[in-house]
Amino acid sequence: MQAEEIQEYCLKKKGVTESFPFNEETLVFKVGNKIFLLMSLESQPLKISLKNTPEKNIELRAEFWQIEGAYHMNKAHWSSVVCEGIKADLIKKLIDESYDLVFKSLTKKMRDEVLAI
Repeated sequence: MQAEEIQEYCLKKKGVTESFPFNEETLVFKVGNKIFLLMSLESQPLKISLKNTPEKNIELRAEFWQIEGAYHMNKAHWSSVVCEGIKADLIKKLIDESYDLVFKSLTKKMRDEVLAI
């Protein structure tokens, strides 16, 4: 997947916002003001960082050389994914899982606000 495809996929999800809070290179996607995906626009090949359960991250890292602990993030919960050589369906699934994990961590009030959008 290309950066534009990932951006489009993320923005179709309920309550998602995008911004550059850290620098002009790292595009950040949030739901309910919580990050669920970071994308380095300058890296070649394209890299994204996503959240998942520690158990799932261990499995993914064992299966795919393109997936490792995310730089500057809690490596138990965040993985960095080199998109080259990974099927679009898997990337979308990882995005969905990250979004769902973060969405579920929101307060009920915040979840209701996101769903009302």
